[in-house]
Amino acid sequence: MKPLICFGLLAMMCFGQDVPQDAEGCKDSPLVARFPGSHINSCEHKEFDSTEMPVGKDKDGNDVTKNLEGEYFYWDIGVRDDVSPLQEYRNFETALKRAGYEILYPGSPDKLTVRKGPQYIYLQFSGSYYYLTTLKLQEMKQEVTADAAAMGNEIDSSGHVAVYGIHFDTGKATILPDSESTLEQVKALLDSRPDLKLRVEGHTDNVGARAANQKLSESRAAAVVAWLVGHGVDKSRLSAQGFADTKPVEDNSSEEGRAKNRRVELVKI
Repeated sequence: MKPLICFGLLAMMCFGQDVPQDAEGCKDSPLVARFPGSHINSCEHKEFDSTEMPVGKDKDGNDVTKNLEGEYFYWDIGVRDDVSPLQEYRNFETALKRAGYEILYPGSPDKLTVRKGPQYIYLQFSGSYYYLTTLKLQEMKQEVTADAAAMGNEIDSSGHVAVYGIHFDTGKATILPDSESTLEQVKALLDSRPDLKLRVEGHTDNVGARAANQKLSESRAAAVVAWLVGHGVDKSRLSAQGFADTKPVEDNSSEEGRAKNRRVELVKI
């Protein structure tokens, strides 16, 4: 567990105080302690969501914001009346620096954005309240997959379909067990249409060397073909081809885009 960030200037931050009752079900952030004498008015947690944070300024001095996706937490916190936004800002800034966070947006005394690895923290200070948002960059867990009928309809419409329920070990062509239900739907599609022939395509994002990604995409496509043949599909109805990152469907500059580009496609031949 990560250590709780405490405020050296206000050591009492880490000890209990007689403060108003927190909103039901709300707990402190595991990353940074609340300001002393404060209470949580509301909180929110999402396994996966997006939020906009300021991460710097452009050459004209305008705020540059970034849309981030991952595990999301939010707190609305009330502070005691004798505390100014600047006092809050300086305390959090000092504590987070000492904890090794990089200051991305030093918007004293109103806003502060910091980052350490995949973890972002965004604070907004407003009178007797401050708002704490934390987001840990991570991919969305794909929990919905297309069934055989939906895949068939998309192939009839466009000639191909992207399949996102087939997962592999990182950097490898080993199919993970949670891919079984999706692969069964691909097999069901082929079983229901004996004349259908498919090219199984492997696609990657642009992280890593092109040559390595090309080999990986080919191996993953071949692994899917091998699974289908091993489960009774005639090998003559299938072929495999890898395209590395040469056919992106989204911008590789974001984690969401890279996740969309890492895919298996079925193409009618």
